[in-house]
Parts: sequence; C-alpha cells; structure tokens
Amino acid sequence: MLLRVRTMVCQQAVELMTEYLEGVLPRRARRRLEKHLADCAHCHEYLDQMRLMIELTGSVKQEDLEPAMLDDLTTLYRQWKADS
Repeated sequence: MLLRVRTMVCQQAVELMTEYLEGVLPRRARRRLEKHLADCAHCHEYLDQMRLMIELTGSVKQEDLEPAMLDDLTTLYRQWKADS
C-alpha cells in the first residue's frame, strides 16, 4: 500500500494564519502549517506582514482616524460580520 503524504498548499496556509497567530490552531494543523512556512518563502513573508500589520494597527486609536475612515471601517466590519 502506498502512503500518500498530504502537503499543504499556500491557499490552505493563508486560511490558517489568523488561528495560528491567535494561538488557537490545533496542534496537528499548526505542525503542518509550520512545516509549510519553513519551506515556502512567500507564505513566511505573508505571515511576517500579518504580524507587522497587527503590531501597527494595535497602536491606532479611534481618535487617530478621520470620521470618514472610521465610518468606512465600521461599515466593512458590519458587512464582514453579517457574512460570517
């Protein structure tokens, strides 16, 4: 019997990034993702960009945003939440 090794593709990796960064990804999926990240420079770069975005957006305060931008972000969030 031939054993098939299931490798992760980039789309699957990207879909798991948020859970990975939040520390809630199950151990088996985390190991697969980390193996993929070790072998895929593009996904590793994507992860680095997400970490930077989280770091930078964590320092933005509501008063830093212009009213129109705050309205746009609120609308986008509500649309996303309704679709989830």
